[in-house]
Amino acid sequence: MVQLPSTDSVLIIVGALLLLGILASKISSRLGVPALLLFLVLGMLAGSEGPGGIPFDDPLRAQFIGVLALAYILFSGGLETSRTTLGGVIWQGISLSTLGVLLTAMLVGLFSHFVLGFSPLEGFLLGAIVSSTDAAAVFSVLRSQSIGLKGHTRPLLELESGSNDPMAVFLTLGALGLITNPELPVVSLLWMFVLQMIVGAVAGVLLGKAVVWILNRAHLESDGLYPIITVSSVLLVYGLTSAVGGNGFLAVYLAGIVMNGEDFIHKRSLIRFHDAIAWLMQMAMFLTLGLLVFPSRLLPVAGGAILVALFLMLVGRPIAVFASLLFARLRLKQKLLVSWVGLRGAVPIVLATFPYGAGLPIADAVFNVVFFAVILSVLLQGTTIAPVARLLRLDTPLPPRRRYPLEYVPVMKSASDMVELDIPANSPVVGKRIMDLPWPPSALVVLISRGEDFLAPRGATVVEQGDSLLVLTPLGELPAVRAVVGLPGAGDSASLLEVPES
Repeated sequence: MVQLPSTDSVLIIVGALLLLGILASKISSRLGVPALLLFLVLGMLAGSEGPGGIPFDDPLRAQFIGVLALAYILFSGGLETSRTTLGGVIWQGISLSTLGVLLTAMLVGLFSHFVLGFSPLEGFLLGAIVSSTDAAAVFSVLRSQSIGLKGHTRPLLELESGSNDPMAVFLTLGALGLITNPELPVVSLLWMFVLQMIVGAVAGVLLGKAVVWILNRAHLESDGLYPIITVSSVLLVYGLTSAVGGNGFLAVYLAGIVMNGEDFIHKRSLIRFHDAIAWLMQMAMFLTLGLLVFPSRLLPVAGGAILVALFLMLVGRPIAVFASLLFARLRLKQKLLVSWVGLRGAVPIVLATFPYGAGLPIADAVFNVVFFAVILSVLLQGTTIAPVARLLRLDTPLPPRRRYPLEYVPVMKSASDMVELDIPANSPVVGKRIMDLPWPPSALVVLISRGEDFLAPRGATVVEQGDSLLVLTPLGELPAVRAVVGLPGAGDSASLLEVPES
């Protein structure tokens, strides 16, 4: 009988692993490696075959933790996704997240059938599990190196990574259903797919609007209760949608997008709160899945797993991308970058636990192959994103985020906002006093960022090249304010400030 650790030991272990995970993410940013890899390594070191010696061999419990974590991660991703940003790439993103996922699953499945000796359905199951991407890890690497992506490449990758998980889940469950019940008609799976997507989309939109309605009308005594509303709402959106036959992952992602486009109380603080929740969930999920890995079981499948991973990165993903974007108005080098940024992350490892629940004999082999595929994807693709972007000349400098020593909390339906205006060298306001600038009467300069210092503006303060002006202005006068300093219109490159809330 295995002796379970005491409560004190569990708390110490959990706290230590989370703290080490945070330190690992800091180290990974400096090394240009996605934090996912270090989180998994920490979990493996803490596992039963590592120095930590923590006994954990419960795929079903790991699956529950993974599904719960993914719901919050997708909701946070949707909550930070602007509908206006995605407007120009909506159809390309949908094509990648549906047709691209299906083609990837089919190609990898066919390759696995010949290389690993899986049956065609078992190969398709493996392909479905590794078919979704995780762009969040890519963007963390790009941010650590202050690199952005030109054009619509970034929003396209964001939309794909946020919306392709439901398709991967459906294909995985469909393949499991066909394997466990060979007499199941394929037509019923197609109907189930349509039903899941339609119900998931409708539920996500309606429940997202319902959460906004509740937030704005709750009038709670304590501000600390509002995050509890959104935390519980994620569980309800996922659970209710799944209960009526919809796709819960799609629903929580769309609910987040819907909420991003609405005004609700404590919006900015709630977005930051769920960003922290998403990080916590990622750490917990990766550490748990790392605990589930037994290094001694990886060696027997290493050869075949490496071949599958290389095929996925070099053949399967590029073919799926180019076929899905065949009619898209994207340049060749943009399609090449999208093909290479098919980083595999948490979702494939979570889906790799599903065959255990179905009692498949190949469950161990599938999990270990998927683990290899994710590790190699992180090592090869995750560490070369920036060089590839530079090689294709799709990289652009990413301006650092400033942290201002003041707070601005707009009320709901506010007609004003705080905007940050960077003063270029050729700006007509350089060398002029603030009092001499032809501002709209209702626009107010509240703070100037100059180098590492912040200045309280006065009428006689002279604007210098490289200054960043923090201006409180009605949204309707934003184009006029930007015109004064010689910047494009509000819709081109306006940078709305996000500052800490109390």
